[in-house]
Amino acid sequence: MKINDAVFGELEYNYGWVRYTTIEFCETEANIALMVDGDDDGEFSEKQYASYHSLIEDWGHLQQSILQPILDYYQQKRFELGYDVSYNENYPIIDTVDELLKNIRLVGIYVPSARRFEGRYIGLTFECIWDAENGVGMRLIDEEVAKVGYQDVAI
Repeated sequence: MKINDAVFGELEYNYGWVRYTTIEFCETEANIALMVDGDDDGEFSEKQYASYHSLIEDWGHLQQSILQPILDYYQQKRFELGYDVSYNENYPIIDTVDELLKNIRLVGIYVPSARRFEGRYIGLTFECIWDAENGVGMRLIDEEVAKVGYQDVAI
């Protein structure tokens, strides 16, 4: 089933609404899945629209503000695993956001149903070289980074 939503565009229902699209991320085009939580009736809340609208409006600024928390997460994970003292090719030394950008790829934007969280909520998912299975996820609440972890923190 497909719908054409005025805000999210053409979405297809497959246990959730999704649209595959391209978005600019740090001066590179990223092919992503826009995932919008909702029932098969295609009805979305004003909070979902507000969350997505705020993300798109602030996207230029947000791209820069989300990189440092991902870098901090990576460095902490590397430390916890002991790869700061013993070499592991999957966990290279990454000290700058420019180096980080070479090792991650934005793959998804998730807009949950409004009842799950206070404030405007958006989840971002990334593929990364150091954890192909779990990737990196980020939870934004009111356009601020609330949590970074495996991809499931975004959902």
